Amino acid sequence: MRGQAGVRYGLALRRGGRKRGLRDALAGEKAAELGHLAAEAARSLGCGGAGLEAAEAVLRAGLLKLGSGVLGEALSADPGYRGPRADCGRGHEAVFAGYRGKVIDTVLGPVTLRRAWYHCARCGHGLAPRDGDLGVAGASMSPGLRAMTGKAAAAVPFAQAAGLLADLAGVRLTVKRVERAAEAGGSALAAASRAAARLVARRKLIPLPPDPLPDKLYIVIDGTGVPMTSRETAGREGKSEDGRARTREVKMAVFFTQDQLDSDGWPVRDRASSSYIATFEPAAAFQRLVKAEGIRRGSDHVRQLTVIGDGAAWIWNLAATTFPEATHIVDLFHAREHLHSLTRSLEFMLLDRKEEWLAARLEDLDYGYIDGIAAAVRSYPLEGVKKDEAERELGYFLNNAPRMRYHWFRSRGLFVGSGVVEAGCKAVIGQRLKQSGMHWTVRGADSIITLRCAEASSQWQAICGNHHNQTGAA
Repeated sequence: MRGQAGVRYGLALRRGGRKRGLRDALAGEKAAELGHLAAEAARSLGCGGAGLEAAEAVLRAGLLKLGSGVLGEALSADPGYRGPRADCGRGHEAVFAGYRGKVIDTVLGPVTLRRAWYHCARCGHGLAPRDGDLGVAGASMSPGLRAMTGKAAAAVPFAQAAGLLADLAGVRLTVKRVERAAEAGGSALAAASRAAARLVARRKLIPLPPDPLPDKLYIVIDGTGVPMTSRETAGREGKSEDGRARTREVKMAVFFTQDQLDSDGWPVRDRASSSYIATFEPAAAFQRLVKAEGIRRGSDHVRQLTVIGDGAAWIWNLAATTFPEATHIVDLFHAREHLHSLTRSLEFMLLDRKEEWLAARLEDLDYGYIDGIAAAVRSYPLEGVKKDEAERELGYFLNNAPRMRYHWFRSRGLFVGSGVVEAGCKAVIGQRLKQSGMHWTVRGADSIITLRCAEASSQWQAICGNHHNQTGAA
């Protein structure tokens, strides 16, 4: 026994010596490569004004190549062998069938991953458990590169994103590959976010209230159209001359908080407090997302909860059923637009008194005196089409009168405008998805919108997205 133990100890020493020798050899090789890079950079620096740029390019390319080699060596340390058999994922056992290589693109460049391969005879498919461990099952990009690609493609069109990745990160991908990676990443993020929203809305996952708790939370809701392919709009009615739809509506909600007033008494939005959600899904699904985000943002705990919208009935139906305790406010800008439209219906009778009449009605609106607007309109004996136009516009004010008490709202230090969601529709959606010549599928547009909403919400998400701020239901 003592002799056998000595033999085993001797073998272990020799194996350890070989490993150390290999490590030393690799370290020497890396040192030689670094020395070569340093020499190349030094030669470039002697090339005049462009020398520093050339030296930077040489070093970046060399260091990326060196880094990919180091990453490959680190990955090869565990080939993912899990014994002669492994779970196939469908309730069967897969049998070890050897080792296979797979090239994955990373932020450092292409890396070959050698991993154990298992085959399930009953399912007829193979798998590599190591792929799942590393997050590259069914993918040829590393998680880091997928995230980088998604961020670039969410910011600019796909061709420009491919150019940015090449210029700024030294990673070269085809435009189609950038598009597919971004859409896959956005779809996965949307699915995960909506699954979490379902749990929160059903009180199965309970976020802890924000700390510190804000005084006022606003939910501002609107919708905007995104240009679609003809297949996505087939059979839908629209506002174009031929009556066909060219766009699909995406619904957006922006959440932000307010704690202070400025020196003139106007409300001030809290810095970095905005979070965004948007979807093409019907109002019922959108309502669930809004409810979940509201809970996450502390709607159950704040002193003042306010919903602001443009006056559309679906917004107030959503608000009434989801946040019955909230204050409802019609965006003042939209209300003024409707008042201008109402004035145009009467201008043939107002003549040169039009501006004076409009100024008086705007003052009525600022004070929430909707009865005064109605009385002023009905003092004119309208008939036929003009009467229908005026009554339709007047109905907007009468139906929303409790939501137009602007003087009272302002006296309580509340916002009365939806500019933040108007800006969100333009900046988050319009600037990326409504450029000249763009036509989207719903899946593709939804993916990019999800990525852009996440980016726009990133400052708030750094706090709210913390996993320690979540708890399961009791």
